[in-house]
Amino acid sequence: MGPLCASAARAPMLRALRLPRLWGPLGARGSASDGTAGGREIQVRTLEGPDQGITEILMNRPGARNALGYVFVSELQNAVAQLREDQRVRVLLLRSAVKGVFCAGADLKEREQMSATEVGVFVQRLRGLMSEIAAFPAPTIAAMDGFALGGGLELALACDLRVAASTAVMGLIETTRGLLPGAGGTQRLPRCLGVALAKELIFTGRRLTGVQAHTLGLVNHTVEQNEEGDAAYQRARALAQEILPQAPIAVRLGKVAIDRGMEVDIASGMAIEEMCYAQNIPTRDRLEGMAAFREKRPPKFVGK
Repeated sequence: MGPLCASAARAPMLRALRLPRLWGPLGARGSASDGTAGGREIQVRTLEGPDQGITEILMNRPGARNALGYVFVSELQNAVAQLREDQRVRVLLLRSAVKGVFCAGADLKEREQMSATEVGVFVQRLRGLMSEIAAFPAPTIAAMDGFALGGGLELALACDLRVAASTAVMGLIETTRGLLPGAGGTQRLPRCLGVALAKELIFTGRRLTGVQAHTLGLVNHTVEQNEEGDAAYQRARALAQEILPQAPIAVRLGKVAIDRGMEVDIASGMAIEEMCYAQNIPTRDRLEGMAAFREKRPPKFVGK
């Protein structure tokens, strides 16, 4: 798409651009949100008190190091679909309930039993899941306290922000298994790090520590691992707490403007920003922000 220099050129793009719904109906918090549900590979926890607004997705498949198997992917897809319609979710945090691992990537034992056709269908579904996470309306944070390899790193790349323990190990290692990244890695890694560096990491299947990943800009923050093995989670939670007080509609619209704008030329991106800004003007939160500034008090945003 070329630069949109005149209103006549802008009009078709503006009509074609459909912004996602910012607020859906309150999602029922049934089985997918019940962190106490036994046997689930994906559990959802809603934090309370000062952390109200933070929702956690816990990956809990210890026998397979959170590998992306059929049940795991199905439960994660269902949880994400339900949570995206819940306006109470201001920040979504993905973490592991299995010590020492975030997500080990593809379940190769399960994959080995599939036909070529079944593999193609499953990987397409996995790619769709990553896109759904990337398009989640609220900010998403991956807390990487251990291994994030192959599809595990692709899962983290689908999140807006990433926090890693210094001892975490990550990489798109598919070429070492006779594969290539198939769940968004070939697209999201170069957008994150640049084309040349992404090619080097994918061609070599290189593994990075949390410290190396932070140096390259692959993760936002890195922290020394603690005895409990949840240092990245603790830092990710602190980061989520920084987002919580901000106006939720403005945050969500900011995410739309950045994500959509990065896919087009800057003139088109400016038009997207204009549309997002226009959606925010009539909100009560915008008026509350100005009133709080005038009255020299902290604002109380309600997401309306």
